[in-house]
Amino acid sequence: MMKRQKRDRQNRAHTRGYQAGISGRSKEHCPYQVDSIKSQWLGGWREAIGDKQQGLFK
Repeated sequence: MMKRQKRDRQNRAHTRGYQAGISGRSKEHCPYQVDSIKSQWLGGWREAIGDKQQGLFK
């Protein structure tokens, strides 16, 4: 059970980071302090920035 909760939290952080990147927010707006979760958020943020640069979002 614990493992799934942790993974869910990381997935949620990744999704939120992606949404922040798509909406143009800077990575300094990351709301997480815990390194493992923060890195998920930043991963999502970087993915969104890459998608924007490829023209997938305006």
